[in-house]
Amino acid sequence: MKRTALIVMSGTALALAACGSNNHANNVTTDESNLAVDNGMMGNTAMGNAADMNAAAPAASPLTAQAFANAAAASDNFEIQSSKMAETQASSAAVKKFAGKMISAHTASTAKLKGIASGMSPAITPDDTLNPDQQAAIESLKGQKGAAFDSAYAAAQVDGHQKTLDALKAYAASGDNAKLKGFANDMIPIVTAHLNMAKGLK
Repeated sequence: MKRTALIVMSGTALALAACGSNNHANNVTTDESNLAVDNGMMGNTAMGNAADMNAAAPAASPLTAQAFANAAAASDNFEIQSSKMAETQASSAAVKKFAGKMISAHTASTAKLKGIASGMSPAITPDDTLNPDQQAAIESLKGQKGAAFDSAYAAAQVDGHQKTLDALKAYAASGDNAKLKGFANDMIPIVTAHLNMAKGLK
């Protein structure tokens, strides 16, 4: 029984981590990508693998501290890179204004994350390497200008912020590090505001 539970929890954590890197840029014109978790799917997987487990058992932590820090850093990096492109490639004044805010806000959150991570024991170093979908989104945006860029950028921002918000909520609820859980909680209202702003661009 214990062995079965451990296998399921391990599989759940790995699947959640994988979800964090799925679907960000392949569909930049649809609603939202970076760190989202399909809780319904995960619940069904767990029940299928271990039907004898208590269905009311709390969900496993979505990501380890290092994986969460990496995902948050990559999200910031994507927002900064794509928003710098918007400053020169967008045609809408509203999009350019939003992009400027995103650069400032995500630069600040990156600094905050690094400060928290370096003060942990043991300290961790967030890796901001873009996942394949994020990199593909950047490449797609590079080839667009004007109104076409505005539309694609807005869709990518909605997608990215929704996924980041989902991941923040999941880690705040069941993460494995108190300091990073505090960071996630602090970021939830900020990212929620960004998501609502991004939706207004469409």
